[in-house]
Amino acid sequence: MGQWIDLHSARGTVQAWQALPTGTPRGGLVVIQEIFGVNPHIRSVADRYAEAGYAVLAPAFFDLVERGIELPYDKSSHERGRELVNTIGLDAALDVVSTAALELASAGKVATVGYCWGGSVAFLSALKLGLPSISYYGARNKPFLEALPAGSRTLAPVIFHFGEQDSSIPPEVVQLHRDKLVDAPVYTYPTGHAFNREVSPEIYDADSAQLAWSRSLAFLAEHVG
Repeated sequence: MGQWIDLHSARGTVQAWQALPTGTPRGGLVVIQEIFGVNPHIRSVADRYAEAGYAVLAPAFFDLVERGIELPYDKSSHERGRELVNTIGLDAALDVVSTAALELASAGKVATVGYCWGGSVAFLSALKLGLPSISYYGARNKPFLEALPAGSRTLAPVIFHFGEQDSSIPPEVVQLHRDKLVDAPVYTYPTGHAFNREVSPEIYDADSAQLAWSRSLAFLAEHVG
């Protein structure tokens, strides 16, 4: 069972959902939220990684704007979530990730995994912070990829998971990841956006989510422990 703790970042204090494994951690993992906050779904993701052996923190990035925001999955919340992440900005998000990674350093090597908006933050964590990262359907990756020369490498390993039917990330943008980055596996699945979110049955794809989960665990085993 996880608990809330405070993280004191350079941008301000945020809460983080802390989930710890039984026994010695294999390493640390920063779970980076969607645009809906560290809601029950994201907390369950953190708990599942803890069950797999990792010490996990899921920072509540929205606390930089207003403490305690957790949004449901509806149209108005989607609009509110986009407003919040745009207000926070990616640079501030990376500062919070850095703080969480330092907090986890005693567990060993630290990686990140992010979903949707968090998928782009995870990609930038590999590109700019040197943290091994798992990026699920990050729709904000394109401008950063376009700024890179072909054959680039991130500071740390990164893998990508995309749905082939994701209208927010068209095939040419998925291909851009392959064109610009070497040695960065790009996995695609016969499904749409947010296919890992089991609390949304209309978009959840169990087979794709399980395959992505197994690939993510293999990545963590190789690069974290």
